Amino acid sequence: MPVPATRVRPFDDAGIAEAAALILAGQPVAVPTETVYGLAADATNGEAVARIYAAKGRPSFNPLIVHVPDLAAAERIGIFDTGARALAAEHWPGPLTLVVPLREPSGVASLVTAGLPTIALRVPAHPAMQALLQATGRPLAAPSANVSGRISPTRAEHVLASLDGRIPLILDAGATDRGIESTIIGASGGQLRLLRPGPIEVPDALQVEGGIEAPGMMTSHYAPSKPLRLNVTTAENNEWLIGFGPVEGTSTLSVTGDLVEAAAKLFAALHEADASSAPRIAVAPVPRVGLGAAINDRLQRAAA
Repeated sequence: MPVPATRVRPFDDAGIAEAAALILAGQPVAVPTETVYGLAADATNGEAVARIYAAKGRPSFNPLIVHVPDLAAAERIGIFDTGARALAAEHWPGPLTLVVPLREPSGVASLVTAGLPTIALRVPAHPAMQALLQATGRPLAAPSANVSGRISPTRAEHVLASLDGRIPLILDAGATDRGIESTIIGASGGQLRLLRPGPIEVPDALQVEGGIEAPGMMTSHYAPSKPLRLNVTTAENNEWLIGFGPVEGTSTLSVTGDLVEAAAKLFAALHEADASSAPRIAVAPVPRVGLGAAINDRLQRAAA
């Protein structure tokens, strides 16, 4: 589905209806939250999530924050212990993201979590994001609505300056209240870990240096337990080949060479190969253009 020229329209009932229709059609839409403007897409649709990365030019598949309307919706996706539930009760809706174990089956696309066994969840307070959650009935993955590496956007015009022509729609509700991304707390195993500082202070949280639990922290993440060989056109004996385009495999990222489809299937394909009886994994060449650069970045980390 091609992306039309970027439109900016006010946050009102008509704007929400248009934004919801685009999201349900698999497109990302920029929407304000109380922190910064987010680039929202259906978290259950891998190709929709891949379009977030394509629009942002994100260099690698870091996990994304998933926005849900309330704690009940969050608990259908993640597993909350007593500490996590207490933080949610105190600070949601609001600028706090909780990283908790992923509930299986969650229905969330594997690209959202970047293959990790945890998920980052937030209940936003902004009426625009809440209205969009209600209108779509889907959990929404939403990193900041800007080209990767640029300053986070706090007004619709910031989004347009960064993503004009890359996304179909920006909902404009004026300047955001907080202007800084949410606090991220890892909350599992009876311990709270500060993964990213933000508007909310959690005194009991331990400062974490590095780590692989949250958006913006990834240096290396899910890697298969088996040897992984890249840029392979012919599988060797006892090797599970993940194909792409003209290279047929035991499974394939995309028969047609579609990079959006390939990105959406990447982590699921690695999990499938890792769970198979084959002792080794191979992956066909993927072009290093557009999303292909991010796919190759992830594969190189997995093979390291």
